[in-house]
Amino acid sequence: MAQPIPLILPPRDTQREFNVRLEAAPTKHAEAVVAAYEVLQLMHDKGVLDLMRGALGGSDAVVRQAAAVAGDAATIRATRNALVLFKTLGDIELKANREESPSLFKLLRRLFNSDFRRGLAACVDLVETFGRNMTNKGRENAN
Repeated sequence: MAQPIPLILPPRDTQREFNVRLEAAPTKHAEAVVAAYEVLQLMHDKGVLDLMRGALGGSDAVVRQAAAVAGDAATIRATRNALVLFKTLGDIELKANREESPSLFKLLRRLFNSDFRRGLAACVDLVETFGRNMTNKGRENAN
C-alpha cells in the first residue's frame, strides 16, 4: 500500500521577509519617496505642519470652540436658511425646454401672485441688506 509523502514546511520568518522588502523599497520606489519628501518640505515651508501640530495639540480647545459656534443661535438660523434655500432650489421646475414663450397675460398674472410677491420681497430684502453692509464696510475702511 502507498504511503503519503509527508509535507513539512519550514516556519515562515516574517521579520526576515519584511527586512528584505524594506531594503529593496528605496530603489524600487525612489521616485515616489523623492516626491513625498518634496511634498513634506512644501508643507513645512507653508506652515501646514505647524498648523497640524497645533490643531492636534489643542484638539480639545478646537472641539469646544466648534461646538460653541455650532450651538450659536445665528449659526442654527443660517443652517436652517441654507437648507430651505437648497430645498427651494431643488423644487424649482426647470422649463428651459419650452417650445413657446409665455404670453404677456400669463406673465402679468404671475406678477399678481402672492407667492411671487413674497419671493420678490425676499430678494429685495437680500439686496438691500447686501448694499447696507457694503456701505458699512466702506465707512469702516475710511476710518
